Amino acid sequence: MKQYLLSIYQPEGTPEPDVLAPVLRELDALNQEMRDAGVWVFAGGLHPPGTATVVRAGDEEVLVTDGPFIEAKEFLGGFTVIRAADLDAALEWGRKLAVVLSPLAIEVRPFQ
Repeated sequence: MKQYLLSIYQPEGTPEPDVLAPVLRELDALNQEMRDAGVWVFAGGLHPPGTATVVRAGDEEVLVTDGPFIEAKEFLGGFTVIRAADLDAALEWGRKLAVVLSPLAIEVRPFQ
């Protein structure tokens, strides 16, 4: 089976705890459903973009800079890696994730 990355894009800021708590419960339930179906490989949330460090090789040196690679209104906030028979199956899991995390966008992309 191929592996797919389900990327979660979110706006800056943190939701209020009373808004976030039920979403996290639904996300835990979906992650368990993925485990039970045998498709779940790995998932993780990321700290805000301000915690990022960018490393870029130049002609003679490697530059290290604080902050995200790009400034954007939305950023990669987390991800799930799944195994799926094909893109249609991966998209079905992406749809389920999008419902749980609405209105956040989920990008489904196969690994090479």
